[in-house]
Amino acid sequence: MTLPFDAAPTHQRVEAFWQLGASFGMERNAYHNYLNEVVSDRYALINGLQLLRDELQFAAACDTDIKACGADMSLPSVVTTLAYTNCGDRIHQGEATKRYRDVVASRFATLSEIGELKLEAFFPAGGGTDNGATLAHVTVAHEMDESIKQRVYAGNPQSISLAAIDLKTHVGRLRQDGKQVYGLTRESPWREPRAACGAIVGALTHYNPQNLIHRRIRDDLGEHNFQYLSSNCVLTDDGVDITMAVAAVIVAIQGVHNTAIALTQEMDERGLAHLTASTTVNRPSRDDLVIYLARATVFGGLMQIQGLGSDAKLYGGKLVAHAGEQRLQLHYDDWDLDNLPIKRTPYQVRNSGL
Repeated sequence: MTLPFDAAPTHQRVEAFWQLGASFGMERNAYHNYLNEVVSDRYALINGLQLLRDELQFAAACDTDIKACGADMSLPSVVTTLAYTNCGDRIHQGEATKRYRDVVASRFATLSEIGELKLEAFFPAGGGTDNGATLAHVTVAHEMDESIKQRVYAGNPQSISLAAIDLKTHVGRLRQDGKQVYGLTRESPWREPRAACGAIVGALTHYNPQNLIHRRIRDDLGEHNFQYLSSNCVLTDDGVDITMAVAAVIVAIQGVHNTAIALTQEMDERGLAHLTASTTVNRPSRDDLVIYLARATVFGGLMQIQGLGSDAKLYGGKLVAHAGEQRLQLHYDDWDLDNLPIKRTPYQVRNSGL
């Protein structure tokens, strides 16, 4: 018999999560953002719960000795699964993805019976999402079979599931003639500069209505942003063109909004989602940087989102000296990026039926 869900402890953890600080809009080392923003926040949401992510932990019904690996479902537990997006451009597949898998996925993705990470991995050109509803559906649907869900939910009234979703776009960065250039990078020191993200740059500079990717990016940006970014430059305080960086930022942020909305329809009352948005900055022959953009939770009838806005006209930035180089710090209108407002939207919770 499944006891009624005791939601109070999860509500308390979500409330504590939203008391934690977050710093948005700055080019930082990937390890810094992944550890100090994504991992620390995500652990805060499941603190005190038995973490179930290894397939062997679900082997209690097996008829071999492997059943000894099965977890004790009577403990308050959380089943985790992880999904992420990453532009299909090969320049966004190397070091940046490895850092993410090492730091984030290794902690929250499902682990196969032979020790491999099992992620929901989406590689649409332009990053963001092909479709937020599809990403939300497959992430939740693949997390637990019905039999496992029944065992977890019946095991303890405080047990939950966590859908961890990270949406990542990218932008290139070069130093040319002593100036910082965004939207271009090199694959190696002897390669010519090229557009990155090529899909976003192409959509804004050579829009082709027959190109489905261009149409999706235009839709992600919104028509007012598309018109503005394709005909104007967004400049930092010292005149550096960051138009393509802003476009990549907005695509990722919009992806979080679309996916979070879809999750309200996919998860039952024991489902908790944590979403983030970031933009990777590709630098030739150097470690990529990451700009943290937004975070969100979906649980218990409340969708909460905090991050940079999605109006291109309100973006600007400045270059600040850090680690021996000039790094971009975005700004948005007159917002304090270390204390951004949280948008809260109620939704109707779906009962699990168990």
